[in-house]
Amino acid sequence: QLQVVESGGGLVQAGGSLRLSCTASGVTPYYYAYAWFREAPGKEREGVSSISSRGDAISYADSVKGRFTISRDKDKNTVYLQMNNLKPEDSAVYYCAAEYLGPGGLAIQPYDTWGQGTQVTVSS
Repeated sequence: QLQVVESGGGLVQAGGSLRLSCTASGVTPYYYAYAWFREAPGKEREGVSSISSRGDAISYADSVKGRFTISRDKDKNTVYLQMNNLKPEDSAVYYCAAEYLGPGGLAIQPYDTWGQGTQVTVSS
């Protein structure tokens, strides 16, 4: 069973940066695709960015392209989301999700392992 734990959220001013981390543990973290989702109050959970299990396919939501960067360190079993030029509309709980041998992508359903989330708040 794989577990993922997010960290790195916090309060930042608009234009600032944060780096979220998703650390995986359990069986074979190496073979999983990972994605970041976010959920703001009153809104549906949406995909932000993903990276395939092989690391050869990366996706971003249009709203974060050019500002967010996903990466993974397989030696540390950790996936990062570098968030630059943050905007108030980026405020949400950010979740890490994983899918065994997944191709990546921003749809919710394929991911069957989820973390508890980390709060990101961007003040104007």
